[in-house]
Amino acid sequence: MRIGKLPQTIAQKILANKTGRPFLGIGEIVEVEPDAAMSHDNAALVIKQFHEIGIQNVWNPKKIAIILDHRIPAESVKTANAHRLIREFVKEQSILNFFDIGEGICHQVMLEQGLTLPAQLILGTDSHTTSYGCVGAFSAGIGATEMAAVWATGKLWLMVPETVLITMHGTLRPGVYAKDLILDVIGKLGAEGANYQSVEFCGDTLSTLSISERFTLCNLSMEMGAKCAFVIVDGVTDHYLKDIRSGPYKPVEADSGAVYSKTLDCDVGTLEPQLAYPHQVDHVQPVSAWVGKTIHQAFLGSCTNGRLDDLAIAADILRKRKIHPDVRMVVIPASRTVHREMSKQGLLDVFLEAGCVVLHSGCGPCLGAHQGLLADGEVCIASSNRNFQGRMGSPKAEVFLASPAVVATSAVHGSIQLPEKYRH
Repeated sequence: MRIGKLPQTIAQKILANKTGRPFLGIGEIVEVEPDAAMSHDNAALVIKQFHEIGIQNVWNPKKIAIILDHRIPAESVKTANAHRLIREFVKEQSILNFFDIGEGICHQVMLEQGLTLPAQLILGTDSHTTSYGCVGAFSAGIGATEMAAVWATGKLWLMVPETVLITMHGTLRPGVYAKDLILDVIGKLGAEGANYQSVEFCGDTLSTLSISERFTLCNLSMEMGAKCAFVIVDGVTDHYLKDIRSGPYKPVEADSGAVYSKTLDCDVGTLEPQLAYPHQVDHVQPVSAWVGKTIHQAFLGSCTNGRLDDLAIAADILRKRKIHPDVRMVVIPASRTVHREMSKQGLLDVFLEAGCVVLHSGCGPCLGAHQGLLADGEVCIASSNRNFQGRMGSPKAEVFLASPAVVATSAVHGSIQLPEKYRH
């Protein structure tokens, strides 16, 4: 058998294409040039390390994207100075793809602006860069030092990862969503179940999921250690990309006979709503096991579940209802575009009438910097991606992760509850 005909996974194929080779073996170290290099507020650290390298100009200002989203508007003088440094560097280097405060969460903006396409290689200084696999891109998080090297040379070493194959069959029951799917998978595989591996999602269930829902799957794949994650490119992908990006792209599929490190088969038709309980994302149980747990805050937003479909699900539950008097509900749309559309569709009024606090687009309390920190002993139900101890404030607080439907329903009742649609 000729080496060029050996079966390969999606990750192998994309990296092989980037190196100009017909085949790459698992575990090989390759030097590649990314199609895009993304940073957010931590670009300030990348800039400092870039200057230490001693190179005057970045390798390609057209391929660098910087999106301020984590601590916006600046919550401290330290952050304000970091933002100023970034803005000055952007002008000095003529970086075209710069998005200042309020444009949205970096991963959402990358997708909306057409800065990621099928079969591209995208590197970002954020662990949830895995999200862009929702449109078939090899997207991976790297550190600030690595990104400084990319800015300077346009190159980075990557190891060809093994791949986990996750097959999903069946139709989701009412009240069960993509968030429940991926939490269930993380619970089964564990926090290190896909450590430095690629994840491929396949099966007939995927054809029923929107790009937003696929985004959720790929985003949270990082929480089981994944280096990258993919949903196969299909008509859903093509329809989405047609509206935001012109120009050709050539998607990549895994070959029949490709070798996988492990496989997981999921019958989604039997799945009930899931949550991750403190203090690990792989601490997963059915929501029914926690019904009645008192909450003090509900958070709807983040790169995981802050898109229009997520907001619409929650708004349907909150319409003509009020947040429990002992609960604070913070709503943060994932981008300015989502915020604008939310307003046009009347969802903003629903949230305001229900008693929610609606904030500008950004990461907000997800990273525990500002805009909704938790006090000692408080409990939060959140649509975000991490529930580590101290993640959203006090180390004595607790964070539960769940779907937007569970977040909204719980906010109304003042305790963790199953979505009404699931109960019927």
